[in-house]
Amino acid sequence: MHTIDLRSDTVTRPTPAMIDAMTRAPLGDDVLGDDPTVQALEARFAALMGKPAAVFVPSGTMANQAAIRAHTEPGDEIICHEGSHIIHYEGGGPAALSGCMCRTISTPDGTFDLPSVESLIRPPDVHFCRSRLLVFENTHNRYGGTVWPLARFAEVAAGAKAMGLRRHLDGARLWNACVASGHAPAEYAAHVDSVSACFSKGLGCPVGSALAGDEETIRRARRARKLFGGGMRQSGMLAAAALYALDHHIERLVVDHANAARFAKGLRDIRGIEPDPSQPGGPHTNIVFFTLSPGLPIDAPAFQERLRKHGVLLFAVGPRRVRAVLHMDVQEAMVGRALEAVSEVMRGAGC
Repeated sequence: MHTIDLRSDTVTRPTPAMIDAMTRAPLGDDVLGDDPTVQALEARFAALMGKPAAVFVPSGTMANQAAIRAHTEPGDEIICHEGSHIIHYEGGGPAALSGCMCRTISTPDGTFDLPSVESLIRPPDVHFCRSRLLVFENTHNRYGGTVWPLARFAEVAAGAKAMGLRRHLDGARLWNACVASGHAPAEYAAHVDSVSACFSKGLGCPVGSALAGDEETIRRARRARKLFGGGMRQSGMLAAAALYALDHHIERLVVDHANAARFAKGLRDIRGIEPDPSQPGGPHTNIVFFTLSPGLPIDAPAFQERLRKHGVLLFAVGPRRVRAVLHMDVQEAMVGRALEAVSEVMRGAGC
């Protein structure tokens, strides 16, 4: 029986057609600036985002950290949500790589309003950090793939600009947000100074993200990429995978969202499983959170291990909280098998 891997949409693998595109890609040396396939991807990504320039980087973390480095100086402060990826999953990058502090907003879904931002702006005083950068995340990972409503996003971004803040969108899963909302990437990107997006999350690419913005921001980010060790040589093979994904793997994300809804609906029928507070109405996109009922003689780490023995992989993200992510390598029939495994594990736990 094949393993059903629901740990993340980063586990997706290149399709045969994508691999073929990779092997046929014209190559150069991207650090020297002459890889034609990387150049084609950067131009394509910039156009999709409605920005003058873009840079191809190895990871979403590097895209975000290069953006932070490009927008800030040491001693500056970043305003972001308390659950932001840049805080929890990027190794302390804002402090280690850019010398920046983070000041956080607390809300139940990963989005926020303008008064929340305004309340955190530091006065212009030598005793304080300089409030410099506002970071959005769309979709929001830790809050179940939450999608920012475009009108609220635009309002907050415009207000932040008026208060003198630079604005960056961590769009690791922006493709999912756009498919779910019906908005084009450029409609979100129009309201920020820089925007990143991943090709390795849900799109089948082995490696790669990109960052778009104005020419000066991308010039600074490209230098940061080199400084952080992200300069790649014949990376046109990776860029070719991303170009293929843009042509063939974006629209099909609706399938992942439907499978996530199917999985969440099935979980509600299993004793001992409760919907996560972040998703009272079900998953927003392709990320499903759920919790194990209080009092059960099994916690999330034990649940994860028992489910692994049934051929299903997912992540315990708290004592009783569990995350599953649906992606292109999970077909509808596999959703049913995963639910059967969850049901069997819960029955074995006495539910």
